[in-house]
Amino acid sequence: QVQLVESGGGLVQAGGSLRLSCAASGIIFSIHAMGWYRQAPGKQRELVATITGGGSANYADSVKGRFIVSRDNAKNTVYLQMNSLKPEDTADYYCNTEWRGINVWGKGTLVTVSS
Repeated sequence: QVQLVESGGGLVQAGGSLRLSCAASGIIFSIHAMGWYRQAPGKQRELVATITGGGSANYADSVKGRFIVSRDNAKNTVYLQMNSLKPEDTADYYCNTEWRGINVWGKGTLVTVSS
């Protein structure tokens, strides 16, 4: 069974940095594209960044130049390096992949950015 577990969330001041991790199990990790999403209170979940199995990344306009997504296939882990954080980045952050046509989600990790 596929399982995704996020970690690394916490409280940080505006302008600071944080790195999130997502550990995957139950899949051939290296051939799966991975995604990071976030959901702020009272708002819909939105795509933050994606990365292919080969390491090609894509970003939402709101985080371009500030966030970097990467992966370590030997560790079955995808990362989200978050720099120059803003209060509007405050949200629950979720890891995602597709398995047998179904979206699989982790339980999320909370990031809070204070002004």
